[in-house]
Amino acid sequence: MTTRLDQLNTLSPAEAESEFLKCCGSQHWVQRMITNRPYLSVEELYLKAADLWWDLEQDDWLEAFSSHPKIGERKAATEVSTQAQEWSGQEQAGVEQAQEQTLSELARLNTEYEAKFGYIYIVCATGRSSEEMLEILKTRINNNAEDEITIAAGEQAKITDLRLRKMLA
Repeated sequence: MTTRLDQLNTLSPAEAESEFLKCCGSQHWVQRMITNRPYLSVEELYLKAADLWWDLEQDDWLEAFSSHPKIGERKAATEVSTQAQEWSGQEQAGVEQAQEQTLSELARLNTEYEAKFGYIYIVCATGRSSEEMLEILKTRINNNAEDEITIAAGEQAKITDLRLRKMLA
């Protein structure tokens, strides 16, 4: 029986790029994931994905961040696949039931955060309510730039891992 991992390992580079971009918007990460094929197990793929992520430069992280919509919004700054848009919507499901005051405060602090750090607020939103995401944002906006980029990169790593697991399910 052919597994999803077997299929991923045998895709053309262009097809594999399309699949990996659904999980992470960093071109360097995607190219390295393609180059490292074949993966002998899903566990190996997950570990390699994380290792490659933390080996990237800050500009690569920022590129990945730009493939996400702001919390409470639907459209990312860069063009992404329909699957990535759907996953973002699912991940941000906690915002759908938010009160107007919470949405307004999220929007205001998103703008403040972006002005301070130069990129959007990234949080692994899966399973979190809008109130939780707002509280996390209120805390993180007070971070210094060096700490915050590392925290944001960690959140992106969680998102990428979740999406890889969805892709291989």
